Amino acid sequence: MIIKNIEAKVRLATFIAAGSLLTSLVIVGMNCLYAYKLVSNAQKSIYILDNNIPILARQTDVQMNRPAEYRADVDLFHSLFFSLTPDDNYMEYQMKKAMYLVDESGMEQYNNLKENGFFNSILSSSSVLTLQTDSISVDMPRHYFRYYGKLKIDRRSSTVVRSLITEGYLKDIPRSDNNPHGVLITNWKTLENKDLQDVEKNTF
Repeated sequence: MIIKNIEAKVRLATFIAAGSLLTSLVIVGMNCLYAYKLVSNAQKSIYILDNNIPILARQTDVQMNRPAEYRADVDLFHSLFFSLTPDDNYMEYQMKKAMYLVDESGMEQYNNLKENGFFNSILSSSSVLTLQTDSISVDMPRHYFRYYGKLKIDRRSSTVVRSLITEGYLKDIPRSDNNPHGVLITNWKTLENKDLQDVEKNTF
């Protein structure tokens, strides 16, 4: 009888000890997880000094802003490529900056326009080209985009408004001063470039 009581007490003590150990492990695990989350959240907080006043800035996941960066990059490239003035140096400067954002398909279109006298016609007619972006659709899984805009060509004798639709693909590359978004446009092509309006100006 005494032996049975001792065995029961040993089993009870073993059960209590095992239960206490398991509970302790669970509590320690929860504390470690909570501490990890606190440290992780703290690392995402950055304080910036503005006239010795600390301002809290939050670190965000790069991929969360990627669609907006893609659209900004596409918009920047088209603005550089199509917004031109009758100035050789300015057009060369714009094209040089645009070529950092696109692969050889951009240079191919540039050479085609050059051979067709597009840039010479801007100089000879003193045209000012202004591009207005209507919308940019981005298919994130395919890294594909389609650009919709209107190109206004202001000449001495007339003002022409053209519809511009292009498409291409987007490739992630390391960021640089010449490509701050870290995006390279590939397989770029023009789908539509047609006149919508052609308004004659009074020459007297």
